[in-house]
Amino acid sequence: MPPSADAELPAATPGHIAITERERSSMLRRAVASCVVGQVFEVYDFVVYGFMAAAISRAFFPSEDPLAALLSTFATLAIGFLFRPLGAIVIGSFGDRFGRRQALVLTISMMAIATGVIGLIPSYATIGILAPILLVICRAFQGFSTGGEWGGAAAFLVEYAPDKNRGFISSFQQAGTALGLLLGTLIAGLLTYSLDQESFQSWGWRIPFLLGFVLGPIGHYLRKHVNETPVFSQTVAAKAAASSPLREALATQKFNLLIAFGFSISPCVIYWTFLVFLPTFAQLELQMSPSTTLFSTTFAGVVYLILSPIAGAISDRVGRKPVLYVSFIGAAVIGYPLFAYLVATRSVTALVLVQTIAVISLSLCAGVICAVLSEIFPTRIRYTALSIGYGISVAIFGGFAALIATALIRFTGDPLAPAYYVIFGGVASFLATLFIVERAGKPLPE
Repeated sequence: MPPSADAELPAATPGHIAITERERSSMLRRAVASCVVGQVFEVYDFVVYGFMAAAISRAFFPSEDPLAALLSTFATLAIGFLFRPLGAIVIGSFGDRFGRRQALVLTISMMAIATGVIGLIPSYATIGILAPILLVICRAFQGFSTGGEWGGAAAFLVEYAPDKNRGFISSFQQAGTALGLLLGTLIAGLLTYSLDQESFQSWGWRIPFLLGFVLGPIGHYLRKHVNETPVFSQTVAAKAAASSPLREALATQKFNLLIAFGFSISPCVIYWTFLVFLPTFAQLELQMSPSTTLFSTTFAGVVYLILSPIAGAISDRVGRKPVLYVSFIGAAVIGYPLFAYLVATRSVTALVLVQTIAVISLSLCAGVICAVLSEIFPTRIRYTALSIGYGISVAIFGGFAALIATALIRFTGDPLAPAYYVIFGGVASFLATLFIVERAGKPLPE
């Protein structure tokens, strides 16, 4: 848990009672906890689906060609991402008009239901075409809810954090991403280790999804018992909340939306290529065991968990942009050598090393992404604008990462082809970062 905030409290606003530093610190801790658990759940939903891809492809998309079935499964994963921008618009607008907390309570409830239901859907062999249809519907609801989750949690933490610690405090949202990855890999690893192939394919793969019925209520409780952010409360008290956040964002923030979109490409590509696609790639193309690939991903997740807050804290001292430049240049430079090394050696050591190096580059960006995106937009439309900018980017470059990587290998016959996707992401985000205004340590834009 992050240390107590030590900055001065915001001035009391009309109709609001000034709070003590101790109360502010307690509120900050509750805010961090509620956002972290939501981010854990969001990432857990999507990561588990990626890890269970092989089993899901056999259950819902039977085919004589395993790669074709896998493509169908990853396409369904991508469908969930396509609904993220819609969720960003609808839930983001709701959050800018009626409060971040209410919106975040809604998103975690929707995620829990959609995730749990996936574990209950009968297979194609039982109900035929209705099985993949129901799967697609659940993925759509997951995508819609997570489209509002990420931006809301980012705005929530940033608006609670003191100016001089904004990078560090907001980095705990991405630490939640690492915890979600670790939870997903741990459960998947335990299942693949303890169950035989027949039991795992028959019912074992459903267990991670059914846990959604357990995790969801925990997050719901935490979010119902945390206050609205002081920054948004002041905006409401001043009667400055936007009546139409989407319209205002599109009318006044076109360039900033484009920057947010481009800046978000590389972290999406790195995360979903190296931490979700690569384990499946190592199993199918390099003949590594599922337990081996999940162990490697778990280790990478630990590195991610440790480094993200460190990167956020560093950005509070040296600025956001220097940290970002190292991340994006690193991604562009190391993408091809990492894939080449892994394919050439085909060893467990190589897989661990490749994922760890990729995660170092990812962590440098992930540790500051919430702060950077929130610092781009004013409070009255922050939730909507950053959700749209990030949501569209992750829908395209994250949601389709596994599908694109698999398709590149299939159509080129080159197992190194996904590296070009990683290089593209690094270059695109580096160019977008050139136009970001440095705001580390400065007040958030009103």
